[in-house]
Amino acid sequence: MKFIVIGITDNSQPWFPPEVMEVICSARVCSGGKRHHELVAPLLPDGVRWIDITVPLEKVFEQYKTANSESSDCPSIVVFASGDPLFFGFAVTLQREFPDAEIRVFSAFNSLQLLAHRLVMPYHDMRIVSLTGRPWQEFDRAIIEQAPKIGILTDREHTPAAIARRLLEYGHVAYRMYVGERLGNSREERVTTLTLDEAAEREFCVPNCVILEANHSLTDRKGWGRASAFGLPDSSFAILDGREKMITKMPIRLLTLQALDLPRRHVLWDIGACTGSVSIEARLLFPHLHIVAFEIRPECETIIRENCRRHGAPGIELHIGDFLEYGDGSSSPDAVFIGGHGGRLKDIMAKALTVLAPDGVIVMNSVVAPKVLRDSHKLWDQACRELGLRQEPPLHVQLDDHHPITILKCRR
Repeated sequence: MKFIVIGITDNSQPWFPPEVMEVICSARVCSGGKRHHELVAPLLPDGVRWIDITVPLEKVFEQYKTANSESSDCPSIVVFASGDPLFFGFAVTLQREFPDAEIRVFSAFNSLQLLAHRLVMPYHDMRIVSLTGRPWQEFDRAIIEQAPKIGILTDREHTPAAIARRLLEYGHVAYRMYVGERLGNSREERVTTLTLDEAAEREFCVPNCVILEANHSLTDRKGWGRASAFGLPDSSFAILDGREKMITKMPIRLLTLQALDLPRRHVLWDIGACTGSVSIEARLLFPHLHIVAFEIRPECETIIRENCRRHGAPGIELHIGDFLEYGDGSSSPDAVFIGGHGGRLKDIMAKALTVLAPDGVIVMNSVVAPKVLRDSHKLWDQACRELGLRQEPPLHVQLDDHHPITILKCRR
């Protein structure tokens, strides 16, 4: 198959160089979104077939294949796409769906380039995040890593207002926001500079895009500089019923994260999260991770969410309820921490093993408790033996004169 992908802006009177106009005038099959069709319709030749790009895309791809098979000389399908088709654009989708296709691209400026141009803002150092049909993960990573300049492609859910509210909720307030609406449309284009509070209350025209820039007058306030912290103070966490022992202490947290080998992991499950301290510490130190926290006690939900806000740690996926009754909704982990098991350690480990990546690890901290309590270390040894898991040498730690802690680790 052959495709020619032409990038366009939102200009109501689009202009193309002669080479591109020759392609358009000789086209037999064209495709694009409905908005693209409205913009280029006056330029299309008579009798051209138009294929709307709408979801589900599978139906669009089938129409492309049919159009290709119906022609003996295999003419190119001319596709109109917004901005630069290779910048989170439709040309990338075509490459993925038709890896053997011949693709030629004529690009326009993408929306973030146009917004930077309007602001006369150098953008070679801009961190790019697409929220168009995507979750918050990469945006959350960018703000946790405190990127000083972030360009964001939005959609109808991830609006400028929603972005501002997320920044405010998690305390990442040291940004000013620039919003470009209907860029390229000479009659309706608008560029606005806003505080986060102002943006959170506004409605914006579609399409739009956002640039966040560090506001240096605010960078010495709360919400900037926290990413450099290595080890969060225990006193900074809200705890369960005032019980200080119901939190993994900071030195143990850091040793636990080391045992999980998180720099090269992708998905961490924190089972028995309680206050969320392990998940939050991992989120801030390793923001590339997808972290899923499980906790059986309903009262912990408010505590975990509050601790996430306090520490500026968005993006932790939280599930309240019995882990053993949890379905298969999350990504498969390659690191599992068991912070609590309620005497059902073997069952929890067995369930985790059903989705654990081949090179994944399971880590648990065992406290040498009074004899009236069950010894977690013995339960661990028994579970590893019966499940055929290979243990690594345990790490024994004692922080004070009370119960020593053993960090346990196993793999398949």
